[in-house]
Amino acid sequence: MTEAVIELKDVSLTLGEGASSVHVLKGVSLAVTGGEATGIVGPSGSGKSTLLMVIAGLERVDSGTVRIAGEPLNGKSEDQIAAFRGRNIGIVFQSFHLIPNMTALENVAVPLELAGHRDPFGVAARELASVGLSDRVTHYPGELSGGEQQRVAIARALAPEPRILIADEPTGNLDQATGRQIADLLFAKARERDMTLVLVTHDPALANRCARQIAMRSGRIETPPSLQAVPA
Repeated sequence: MTEAVIELKDVSLTLGEGASSVHVLKGVSLAVTGGEATGIVGPSGSGKSTLLMVIAGLERVDSGTVRIAGEPLNGKSEDQIAAFRGRNIGIVFQSFHLIPNMTALENVAVPLELAGHRDPFGVAARELASVGLSDRVTHYPGELSGGEQQRVAIARALAPEPRILIADEPTGNLDQATGRQIADLLFAKARERDMTLVLVTHDPALANRCARQIAMRSGRIETPPSLQAVPA
């Protein structure tokens, strides 16, 4: 049996304080095996993006356990979690989150430089070439189309060679044709590198490309994580 790379057990999380607090996750348990593509679906406010942030170690849970790539995140310091995330998890956001005053090459090199990689710009150039942007390395985000910016973001996420790639509405800011190209790229890279892919999406066509779908509602997993699989 394939080992679970992502394990959440009875995870609960409340955001905010007092009258403004919201119980975002309510006893969520989830296991994702290595190399699996999982789509998280559900209405707005159901806890999908927060679940991704918990997996990435960007949100600390109030209760329950979080084990990623065999390591428990509970009890780690912020610095320890950041270092762990840099080695094991790549993140792609809907709004790209590129640094506007850095070139495409510099944006991709940033996480490698922070990790002390000996050749950050060489790796960044190779990753940009691998997503079809070898001729755009010196361009700034404002000089790139939305699809190109998302390709830079994907290259940045892939550069540290993570075991897990998570994507929050990766096609949400793109037109249909460009979104399809970005989805093709995400699934192709996950297959090539045997990465575990977890993505949040409102797009049924994108969700159906995943081996599993997890449906969330009101902070809980609504249905068994065993819906139909469609080849990517």
